[in-house]
Amino acid sequence: MDKYVTGAMIKALREQRALTQLQLAQALMVSDKTVSKWETGKGYPDITLLEPLAQALNVSVTELLTGRPIANANLSANMLRSHFYVCPVCGNIFHSMGAAQISCHGVSLPPLEAEPEDDRHMLTVEAVEDEYFVSCPHEMTKQHYLSFFAAVSTDRAQLVKLYPEGNAEARFKRNMVKRIYFYCNRDGLFYHKL
Repeated sequence: MDKYVTGAMIKALREQRALTQLQLAQALMVSDKTVSKWETGKGYPDITLLEPLAQALNVSVTELLTGRPIANANLSANMLRSHFYVCPVCGNIFHSMGAAQISCHGVSLPPLEAEPEDDRHMLTVEAVEDEYFVSCPHEMTKQHYLSFFAAVSTDRAQLVKLYPEGNAEARFKRNMVKRIYFYCNRDGLFYHKL
């Protein structure tokens, strides 16, 4: 049963909810003998029953399959813990506030590791009223370009997509921005700390 939902897990979750096998069976429109088979390891729930089973047991499908509860340790929802992912096939940009499993075009994308800006990747950031005007003298050809700028504060992220042969510049609301990220298609992710 280790390859799928374990019977021990189903039984433990059912008992935590104070449900009998019959009550769980009725909620899923299966027989109580079916639930008994799952719990004793003599059968598996059909894949179409995973979501209803998880709902009946008051857990997510992921928790049901892994046998581990999922707790949100990031209670502060701090955007400064942002992760960025870029698809090498199409250039799609993904953002998450914490660790995530991201894939695009069948490719599993690792989170980009941000480095401090260097001599070849240096931003100019000007405060203009309630905005930051961000620019970079980076090459913007079809072969070598900046893909995006992202301004991140503790409670929000602002992202501007850039395109080859365009200007490497953007405007962001200041709103307590702490860090500006930018991505070079050849050299990776950089950040500018404010």
